[in-house]
Amino acid sequence: MRWQGQELGVPDAAALPGLERIDGLVRTVTTPEFAGMTFHEVMCKSALNHVPGASAMPFDWTVNPYRGCSHACVYCFARGTHEYLDLDAGRDFDSQIVVKVNVADVLRKELRRGSWRHDPVMLGTNTDPYQRAEGRYRLMPEIVAALTESGTPFSILTKGTLLRRDLPQLAEAAREVPVSIAMSIAMFDDPLQRLIEPGAPSTAARLETVAAAAEAGFAVTVFLMPIAPHLSDSIPAIDDALARIRAAGARRVVYGALHLRPGVKPWFMQWLRREHPELVSSYLGLYPGASAQAPKAYRAWLAKRVRPLMRVHGLDGRAEDDTPRGDAVPGLAARTASPVVITSRGRAAARAATREPSPGVARPRSDATAGDRLF
Repeated sequence: MRWQGQELGVPDAAALPGLERIDGLVRTVTTPEFAGMTFHEVMCKSALNHVPGASAMPFDWTVNPYRGCSHACVYCFARGTHEYLDLDAGRDFDSQIVVKVNVADVLRKELRRGSWRHDPVMLGTNTDPYQRAEGRYRLMPEIVAALTESGTPFSILTKGTLLRRDLPQLAEAAREVPVSIAMSIAMFDDPLQRLIEPGAPSTAARLETVAAAAEAGFAVTVFLMPIAPHLSDSIPAIDDALARIRAAGARRVVYGALHLRPGVKPWFMQWLRREHPELVSSYLGLYPGASAQAPKAYRAWLAKRVRPLMRVHGLDGRAEDDTPRGDAVPGLAARTASPVVITSRGRAAARAATREPSPGVARPRSDATAGDRLF
């Protein structure tokens, strides 16, 4: 692997943030508690990742405490990032997890800089911050504390039910800064969910987490993404999903069709040939060659199914591509047009910058990763 073969102290421009030098690697860990998984603990040099202004992502700053994800979702857009480490985008992405063990300490230092403008920060844009590894490493409580103490608004997008562990802390944080929570729930058919997201919490467990977050005062957004052609796009399937989302107490839904980036498509098609060979020709027609996005006609057809059902169930929402690339997405942190000045009135200033209406209740702000897909 590239990051094991470097010379000491020699930067590697192709490495992921925190892995530029071999001296960042602390140790490699395996444990019976996480059978089949390997954790590579690293000392990162930076925690805040700046998103280029030209990017389609609708937020400016992210923090990613992990690389790789044990949820093992076959459609995950981030799989290709593992190839920068000379790891594969398939099994290695699911089982070789890079852990930035000092991420909270580094984040605190970065947030104390005079140049920090207290822009909203997004968690969960690459790999899930509440995946199983978080149960071992407990990085999120200190990350949340660092953001809160500095007066920095933040948003979390996750599939992980470990979020419930931190809800009391997040509710406290929401009294100080704008905090928004979004839960990704794609599959509401249990057998399909276990096949396509084999390491992720069940749909029922995620809905219970939505309910717990709503009870804690959060206006939760659910990302009904991806909707998979011929697998989860029927009217009964969408109706059942929206009914259960509404019953759990979510306020909003962001939905979108399956997106297959180059690093993901081979892994997904391998899975499809194994589990649903009858659909391979249909998928090759919908996603020919290097095409990553479902055709516009399919997305329009899907919208005609989803939108009336959202109205029936009393849910606010929209398609991920309803607004121009790079624009804010409900439930996620947004780009900040001008600096946020944290003074003695820092809380009010932070809320004003993200248009958060009231303290105490964390209302999902518009901002996230619709343009380039999060999950």
